[in-house]
Amino acid sequence: MGRVPPTIHQHFQLHPVLTLSPTPQPIFYRNVEILPAFFFDLTFVFDITKAPQLNALPPSFFIFKALAKLSLPPFLHISALAQSVLNRLLLVFSPVGANLSKMAATAAPGLQMATARPCISSSRRLFRVGAAILSTDSKVASWAKLTSSFHTSSIPFQRSFSSTPVRCDNFVTKSMAESTDKPVAGLPINLKGKRAFIAGIADDNGYGWAIAKSLAAAGAEILVGTWVPALNIFETSLRRGKFDESRVLPDGSLMEISKIYPLDAVYDSPEDVPEDVKTNKRYAGSANWTVKEVAESVKQDFGSIDILVHSLANGPEVTKPLLETSRQGYLAALSASSYSYVSLLKHFAPIMNTGGSSISLTYIASERIIPGYGGGMSSAKAALESDTQVLAFEAGRKHKIRVNTISAGPLRSRAAKAIGFIDMMIDYSLANAPLQKELSGEEVGNTAAFLVSPLASAITGAVVYVDNGLNAMGVGVDSPIFESLDIPKEKK
Repeated sequence: MGRVPPTIHQHFQLHPVLTLSPTPQPIFYRNVEILPAFFFDLTFVFDITKAPQLNALPPSFFIFKALAKLSLPPFLHISALAQSVLNRLLLVFSPVGANLSKMAATAAPGLQMATARPCISSSRRLFRVGAAILSTDSKVASWAKLTSSFHTSSIPFQRSFSSTPVRCDNFVTKSMAESTDKPVAGLPINLKGKRAFIAGIADDNGYGWAIAKSLAAAGAEILVGTWVPALNIFETSLRRGKFDESRVLPDGSLMEISKIYPLDAVYDSPEDVPEDVKTNKRYAGSANWTVKEVAESVKQDFGSIDILVHSLANGPEVTKPLLETSRQGYLAALSASSYSYVSLLKHFAPIMNTGGSSISLTYIASERIIPGYGGGMSSAKAALESDTQVLAFEAGRKHKIRVNTISAGPLRSRAAKAIGFIDMMIDYSLANAPLQKELSGEEVGNTAAFLVSPLASAITGAVVYVDNGLNAMGVGVDSPIFESLDIPKEKK
């Protein structure tokens, strides 16, 4: 990141408001409860109508501008998390960043501060930066101390609280004033600055949507490829807020989709599209929707991506036994469900950044007999898993990209209901899997987030099972044959 052009500063107007108020609610960071605390709320509102170029700036710039306007008091200690944020986002912009980092090293013992994850709302253009006081040896904090330590001569802060000393008796966390160099506890998945293209989202209840949410929660920018005939309904539902409830991320914000592209991954290029499809009314009004064209459009719009997700499957004769499946139906299943992944990776790999990652979704029917999952779909999933290994080698050597697939258990998605027996498969899994619980889309999404993150940098060519362990079973323990065995079962 370079310095921001002076023209931006000329139009950047901040209106800060600082408030201190006790809250009985615990503070959460990545779903982990920290403790009830006193919370500083520093809000900066600005008008971007005079400077449209602000839209192109990264969120880190606005965080920097907010903190740079405020000299932190010397008695505050910045935790390792805050230290990392300052080092990454502030130090490159201004000497202010260096001053903030020095404050962390010289902070008085006994007091620590943890940063709250910034919540960015693109519609309201309002950015928040918060900090929570967690504990203090003196057990007393007053506005007088705060005002004496803050240099606010040029910033009209508004107080919505009294100067009466406030007791901080809730000691939960250990003071870290003497250990600023220690890493933050845990292994957070961080995909900030990464861009993901997810092929195959047309509603809000499938694995593709769940993966998008997990990647977004980890900080990735989301691009979506939607089957052309479903594009209008999907965009309309999204625009009207029908998906708002399912868009909620762990931090309370809504998942944002930067752009939705029409896509039909059955066709590699315009030359492959038959005339009857070109003139089909369901494709009317859409253009550049073949795999090659979509990849070119993404390159033109965003330059590159880091993550490619294949969440596509279709078998027109899926309800037919394999012996009754036609050649056309069989090949159609392979084309839409497995070769489409080869095509996507072929066309997107050149615009993927080094160290990128790609994942697809498979099913246990690739290696086990699942009666009713026909029409060549079991063969298509087997091909997908085999291709994953070959593509891991080829894309790894040529593009330094990792390629994995997730073998997910049954989910009550709209697409799965087309098979006709999804409820039966879920009941079977509940009765026979080592973990007797219904699989959630979030569990698959979180696995995907891990696989595309730096934490999985040595994993490629793998089939990762996310099915409550059902893949490990050799028999169905709900069979009457095993009634005499004392097999632990979930109590209803």
